[in-house]
Amino acid sequence: MKTTYTFFLLSLTSILSFSQNKIVSDIQSSEDLKTFTIEQTITYENTSGKALETIYFYNWLNAFSDKESPLAKRYAQDYVRRFHFASSLERGGTQIHSLSTNLGESQWRYVEGQVDLIELDLDQALAPKASIEVNLNYTLTIPDQKFNGFGWKERELLLKDWLIIPAVYGKDWVLYSHKDLNDYPSQKLDYDITIQVPNQYTIRSNFDQTQSTGDLPGFQKIKLKAKQMVGLPLFVKRIDNFEVIQTDHVKIYTNLKDSDLRPEIEALITDRIVYFLEEKLGEFGFETMLITEEEYNLSPVYGLNQLPSFIRPFPDGFQYDIKLLKAITNQYLRRSFLIDARKNQWFLDAILVKTMMDYVETYYPDVKLLGTFSDVFGVKWFYASDLMFNDRYQFIHETTIRQNLGQAVDFSQDSLLKFNQNLSNPYKGGLGFKYLEDYLGTETVNESLKLYFEKNKLKYSDPDDYFDILSSLTDKDISWFSTNYLGSNKDIDFKIDKITKVSDSIKVRLLNKTKNPMPVAVYQLKDKKVLSKDWVNAFYNDTIIYLKDLGSDQLAVNYEEIIPEFDQRNNFKSRGKILNKPFQFRIFEDIEDPKYNQLFMVPEFTYNLYDGLAIGPKLYNTSLLPKQLSYKVTPKYGLTSNALVGGASVSYTQFFKEEDLFAVRYGLNGSRFSYDRDLFYNRYSGFISMTYRPQDLRDNSRHNLSVRTVNVDQDESEFVETEEPSYNIFNIRYNFSNKNLDRFLTSSIDYQISKKFSKISTTFSFRKLYNNNRQINFRFYGGLFLYNDTQNSNYFSFALDRPSDYLFDYNYYGRSEESGLFSQQFIMAEGGFKSQFDQRFADDWIVSTNVSTTIWNWIFVYGDAGFFKNSFSNPRFVYDSGIRLNFVEDYFELYLPIYSNNGWEFRDVNYDERIRFLVTLDLSTLFKLFTRKWY
Repeated sequence: MKTTYTFFLLSLTSILSFSQNKIVSDIQSSEDLKTFTIEQTITYENTSGKALETIYFYNWLNAFSDKESPLAKRYAQDYVRRFHFASSLERGGTQIHSLSTNLGESQWRYVEGQVDLIELDLDQALAPKASIEVNLNYTLTIPDQKFNGFGWKERELLLKDWLIIPAVYGKDWVLYSHKDLNDYPSQKLDYDITIQVPNQYTIRSNFDQTQSTGDLPGFQKIKLKAKQMVGLPLFVKRIDNFEVIQTDHVKIYTNLKDSDLRPEIEALITDRIVYFLEEKLGEFGFETMLITEEEYNLSPVYGLNQLPSFIRPFPDGFQYDIKLLKAITNQYLRRSFLIDARKNQWFLDAILVKTMMDYVETYYPDVKLLGTFSDVFGVKWFYASDLMFNDRYQFIHETTIRQNLGQAVDFSQDSLLKFNQNLSNPYKGGLGFKYLEDYLGTETVNESLKLYFEKNKLKYSDPDDYFDILSSLTDKDISWFSTNYLGSNKDIDFKIDKITKVSDSIKVRLLNKTKNPMPVAVYQLKDKKVLSKDWVNAFYNDTIIYLKDLGSDQLAVNYEEIIPEFDQRNNFKSRGKILNKPFQFRIFEDIEDPKYNQLFMVPEFTYNLYDGLAIGPKLYNTSLLPKQLSYKVTPKYGLTSNALVGGASVSYTQFFKEEDLFAVRYGLNGSRFSYDRDLFYNRYSGFISMTYRPQDLRDNSRHNLSVRTVNVDQDESEFVETEEPSYNIFNIRYNFSNKNLDRFLTSSIDYQISKKFSKISTTFSFRKLYNNNRQINFRFYGGLFLYNDTQNSNYFSFALDRPSDYLFDYNYYGRSEESGLFSQQFIMAEGGFKSQFDQRFADDWIVSTNVSTTIWNWIFVYGDAGFFKNSFSNPRFVYDSGIRLNFVEDYFELYLPIYSNNGWEFRDVNYDERIRFLVTLDLSTLFKLFTRKWY
């Protein structure tokens, strides 16, 4: 009876007071702003339609406190080192001193595995429409800005997603953890915040602000209030670098500036953007906007943000205009629509990209991708100089799908590769709207967006609500767009298979190579001019259409490149010509022109001790976009050997969708270089390689099985003994890897057979980074000859410290050196010892372990131990130890031996000759160091 009475009173109170979710906070900052002491009351109304026994709260700032949080795990997966090696003070967090409700005692805890979500068990169930007050006392230690651009830095604050607020309840609780995806669940809240900060600071926010004297000497009290506010960014600045731009519809506070533009020009640009957005989408529903460089940098206009400030290849004001357009549009969309940002952020991103493309088409229709660089002598010869600024979206998206890394546009944000989340998927979504415009008509799509905005502003909605509106405005079927364009990770690839003349018509057979049904336009061309354009309805595999013959000399699908295809080079079919497209030779690499068969040439250099600097042209067919069929020829002249060296290769990569088998690559390659002074080797190989990658592309685990044959012919000399001048080896190798910052695992099994030997080996490596920043590295290697008829030579033997590399797989700079600097190059292979021993090879078997661990920061101690056995001798035990200077792991390291079977090595007068180094100079390998977090 008591529960029923309480239920009735709470419901009545809720109805009479018209309760809304409200945050009342009283905040006292420390003098350096690093910590906040907060007294807070949250008024929460149950709008779920059912009684709630548990309420959840977002405490996203606390995600930084724990190295096992979902945020920390994502950083480790992305190889972000700065978080794991930060101190607890730098990472910050939340300390809750008390949490209670007005309904009595309640139990609270953090959700298991999610330290940024609070679970509050109610002593009495909260009835529908009833409200509850939750009282909190807690301390915030603000994380440093270096992690994601927001937080504390040099006694200033840039804050977002920082207060504890109620979780969103839709069909169920939306319990997302912070993963640095800029996808905080959006909701409308009333705010009444009082914050006290030192007098020398200025606060900028979207709130209404009033100022008074603080309770502590030297402090001021700022009152921040807002109704129905989405988001709560707050900047506390010692030097106020914001300017105010008043438009007819909204007041904008911004630190996005252009030093070369006068304030009145910036104001005119801002006004134009606001009018454009209102014309395209609808009126602003708020009076102020805080537009910041920091928020913009979370999702910049890639390309523009890499340009130094003194380089201005675009018209006056263009860079500022586009940056401000993206920042204002992004905030306009986020504050206008309450969507599930983790599941449906793609929808707002797609509208954002479409809006930016429309804006450029309206106000900058002649701006090229390279700006004024397109007119520079030499540059204007490149196809890239012909591309318009909006062509960048198609090109960047293609860089992903050409590597078989495309993911469905409507995938959840936390399941996307970083490159797809930031670039490829938003661009594909925006291009999809332009695709719809071309298919349905621009007016239809624009009207549908306006109607959607009118109906759903400041309401919870999802993309299906939009597509219902769009469907009502057209008689054409658009189901393919949601299902096949947005909802599938299949690529798009159309091709004209066959053209047949039939009376006064043309019979055209079209292929849908990826069997992903959607419509496509067919063009008739004459002297590169469009004679006709006909849309063909969506089809699965192939279809036949008939067109009136207009005297065309070429037919094309997707000629205007509206559809983001996997391969646009097969879109053309010539009539009465041998080649579908003309041949084109380009000096220096260029963006791919699908209208030509292209061959590129660029200068290239390599280095080894015997050839010296080898310089020559690289002739190849791959542009800035990868191709499935690729070939290259790289003849070079060695300046030291005075000889022709280099190589050639051809390969084909077959990709697989929705299978664990990710790709199969077939190829042939050959090379010629010096292996000693005036001695050359010729190496030829044929291979097939199968790569297995989980369908969850964020999973870093990889499996690879390769089969190859390697043929080597080496010059012989009467002055230099060549142990094995010519040989052929058949090799099968399996590799597994799962590389994360905090947990790094690789293993392999290798089998080799030739006329004179057969051997098998295995490698296992494990690296663990603990929460105290101590790192443990462990490696095991074992090798066994199944038979060996080369006991008179160690050329094919297992090596303790420096393999002979008879397969020529390793990038030795001086592979035949027995002394001097180049003999000290270290490559972690086979035995992995750093000390050099008199007896270094094993022609029977070998086992070894390599261990290292942190002393301090990048200084490690290492130890190696193992047994090896040669024919007709007993096994021997070897060991070494020393200091490892780990400047850039796996790329730049030094090894300083201390003690081994050789004794105290540092006592040697020639100790500098015992130091080993690992240096990676290969550009493609170095490039992976910077791109691994993106793919």
